[in-house]
Amino acid sequence: MPRPTRLADLPARALRLAELLPIARLHPAALDAVRGPRARGPWCVAFSGGADSLALLLVLWAHWPDRRRQLVALHFNHRLRGRAAAADARFCLQVCAALGIRGRVGEWRDVPKAPSEAEARTARQAFFVREMKRRRARVLWLAHQQDDVAETLLMRLARGSGTAGLAAPRPVQARPGELRLRPLLTLAKRDLVAALRAARIAWREDATNATGAYFRNRVRRSVLPAWQRAAGRDVLGGVALSRERLEEDDAALEAWLDGLAVFDRRGRLLVASLADKPLALWRRALHRWLLRHRPDTDLSRQGFEQLLALVRRGRPARFSLGRSAFAVLRAGRLELQSA
Repeated sequence: MPRPTRLADLPARALRLAELLPIARLHPAALDAVRGPRARGPWCVAFSGGADSLALLLVLWAHWPDRRRQLVALHFNHRLRGRAAAADARFCLQVCAALGIRGRVGEWRDVPKAPSEAEARTARQAFFVREMKRRRARVLWLAHQQDDVAETLLMRLARGSGTAGLAAPRPVQARPGELRLRPLLTLAKRDLVAALRAARIAWREDATNATGAYFRNRVRRSVLPAWQRAAGRDVLGGVALSRERLEEDDAALEAWLDGLAVFDRRGRLLVASLADKPLALWRRALHRWLLRHRPDTDLSRQGFEQLLALVRRGRPARFSLGRSAFAVLRAGRLELQSA
């Protein structure tokens, strides 16, 4: 990491960074999304203070000067690293002040004794959602890059994810009422670090990234470098291309399912509409049915497979979805029934 940046110089250095990372190097799907009507209003940026999110914030500030008044940097203090975490928050607010943009810091109040990656992510995402609602913002910019793509792929392969999971993180992720954009998926971590150093811009380092405390850290420190060495080539570019292809395949399957009209007006799954169709479509249809009726279900993978087999047999049946509900198949329709 370079010497601390004089904050008074940060705007000029941000413009230099934009020269090193021109718009043409950003993901085209994210660029297309910002030209649409959904990108109007405030732009929120997830800002940890690390190299990736700092580069993203500065690039947005430099390339879209007409949006500077609507930029809001969101920093979440997980309160897991004591003074270092507090220093990260101060740094983020100082960067915002130097750029003349708004910054907002949130804190994790009820920190578990041994928080997992998932718990920390959930708390952070809840903060982002709250802040976006407060500001009526519909766009959240995220700084995932190609190293993140490779790490996520390896982690999700270990869990047995399908195309939808393996296609993450996506450059454009549409959610109800919001749009999440990741324009740095065309760049590797080394590209961002090199550009920041060339522009003489300092960032904050999270010391826990150098430990093996979390699964992602272990993949980043041990698995990914070994994979690179074994391949004898740049695997990041290949993984990024595979992610794009997986997203295309996933979109094709979703479009195919959309055309089958598998639900009636009451949201019941019409089993006959899936007759003679590939198993992948049955699986997706059942997943949609669960999300529609039981979005908070804790159905296990084994339970899902059992329910899928039952639905494919097509005979009348009743399957428990926990204490309060059943999945009931009758007359060729799958519906939810209260216990």
